[in-house]
Amino acid sequence: MAALGITIALLVWVATLLLISILKQIYSSWKLPPGPFPLPIIGNLLQLDLKNIPKSLTRLAEQYGPVFTVYLGSRRVVVMHGYKAVREVLLQHKNEFSGRGDIPVFHAHKDRGVIFNNGPTWKDIRRFSLSTLRDYGMGKQGNEQRIQREAHFLLEELGKTQGQPFDPTFLIGAAPCNVICDILFRKHFSYNDKTCQRLMYMFNENFYLLSTPWIQLYNNFSHYLRYLPGSHRRIMKNVSEIKQFALEQAKEHHMSLDPNCPRDFTDCLLTEMEKEKQSAEPMYTLDDVAVTLADLFFAGTETTSTTLRYGLLILMKYPEIEEKLHEEIDKVIGPSRIPAVKDRLEMPYMDAVVHEIQRFINLVPSNLPHEATRDTMFRGYVIPKGTVVIPTLDSLLYDEQEFPDPEKFKPEHFLNKDGKFKYSDYFKAFSAGKRVCVGEGLARMELFLFLSAILQHFNLKSLVDPKDIDLNPITIGFGSIPPHYKLCVTPRS
Repeated sequence: MAALGITIALLVWVATLLLISILKQIYSSWKLPPGPFPLPIIGNLLQLDLKNIPKSLTRLAEQYGPVFTVYLGSRRVVVMHGYKAVREVLLQHKNEFSGRGDIPVFHAHKDRGVIFNNGPTWKDIRRFSLSTLRDYGMGKQGNEQRIQREAHFLLEELGKTQGQPFDPTFLIGAAPCNVICDILFRKHFSYNDKTCQRLMYMFNENFYLLSTPWIQLYNNFSHYLRYLPGSHRRIMKNVSEIKQFALEQAKEHHMSLDPNCPRDFTDCLLTEMEKEKQSAEPMYTLDDVAVTLADLFFAGTETTSTTLRYGLLILMKYPEIEEKLHEEIDKVIGPSRIPAVKDRLEMPYMDAVVHEIQRFINLVPSNLPHEATRDTMFRGYVIPKGTVVIPTLDSLLYDEQEFPDPEKFKPEHFLNKDGKFKYSDYFKAFSAGKRVCVGEGLARMELFLFLSAILQHFNLKSLVDPKDIDLNPITIGFGSIPPHYKLCVTPRS
């Protein structure tokens, strides 16, 4: 009888806890946007496909509207879907939703650096980084010259393939890697340098793993999963190794630092660190400098590298588009002069193709998570401070009204009836507002100049029939990861 009584008491206790949890959930949801009712512990996990969370969010938006609430485990998330809602949250409420949502797999960078910082220093570090990057030519002539210099090295390496099949992942990736290395460290790697290849391998691996179902699960249930084996440990190891490389660069720079004559972005950060040493709460330590450098190094290499690699695959799928690009390049640039930024004005088709590549590949479909910095009234709902906010970028890039047949690759999406480039405010591949990509100007320039230079000198050749090329990403999560492939490039002369 005693055992029966204990069992009944336990059942009553569990039922009471469950009831309290449900009642609290109902109470806290009164003023939130609508959404599916969450289960204890797992939240709305059953309504989400971990292999394609962005598609799951689109499906929920069709049911609950452009602003809705889901629970990823115990994390309350408000999703903004569609042009009006996303633009409103990123631009009209840019201060209220400028926080950075927690990404547990990057806890080593938590509240430091530029990308994952949600601490009191993020605004100052971002402002200083943007200002310093501008001083080193971000989006100006200085970077154009950097990219043009690197284009020579890239074309030379492509020529060395002698028309034989090769994997473009690290060969193409070395170009944007060297551009950002020159800005950050005033450093240039040879294309077969082991350190460079190791760094690019880690960038590439992390971007892939971040988009796998396990990491989607881990980032929302890290309290339960952190001690288990899994690919989250691999990401953390890579993050640590990349930061260590950045720290070594910072230490080397520190030993020969001349505050009156900074050589690169690292010197500027270190000079600022030295100025702050006497302050009560310094914004920079050597470790903070390393995290900022690692953030910019990863973001400045992997996203542009992946976009270029995906773009080449798309052009092999559509050789008629490649041929039109060759014709425009021959007409505007000719066979020998290196492409320049000014050429963009006379190359609307190339400009449209570059934009359509970014739209079509949908590189970071759900954006990086934002966070409400204070209780905010939004469209009649109350979004409490600390709520994760997801302004979905794919809902703009794949808007059927703005981009008819969004599932198809059509440069015409960015061309008017006269064949001139057509700007679209729905093109938010780099996000917008307070957390817009720091390197947007650099990335836009790299994509145009590198792609133009490659097609100026080479024809692309697929190893399979173009109609058999599959453009579907191999996994979709944090990013859309392109398929692995090989190609040949043959000199156009």
